[in-house]
Amino acid sequence: MLTQLNPPLPLETVKGSGWAHFVIDYGPEAALLWVVFMDADGACWTVPNPEVRMTTNWTMGRRPDKTTPPFVDEGQRERAVQRLRPTLAVAPET
Repeated sequence: MLTQLNPPLPLETVKGSGWAHFVIDYGPEAALLWVVFMDADGACWTVPNPEVRMTTNWTMGRRPDKTTPPFVDEGQRERAVQRLRPTLAVAPET
């Protein structure tokens, strides 16, 4: 199921901050996928649910934590970014 978010939600992802305009739900056996347009360059990424966090919001009590990275350590961030990079299928070397 594809749901358009109105209004869009500001999210923090492993690729940076952006605005989620859609969420894709393939059912109970799959993670939600957020369709996020990035602030930095306008790129559109589909980001799995475990790799997104709501942007800080002082009024709602989501204050920035200055002692930790936004939501993952650097090792997790690098692995997540690697998963999001497009790859080409290549035949194994013989």
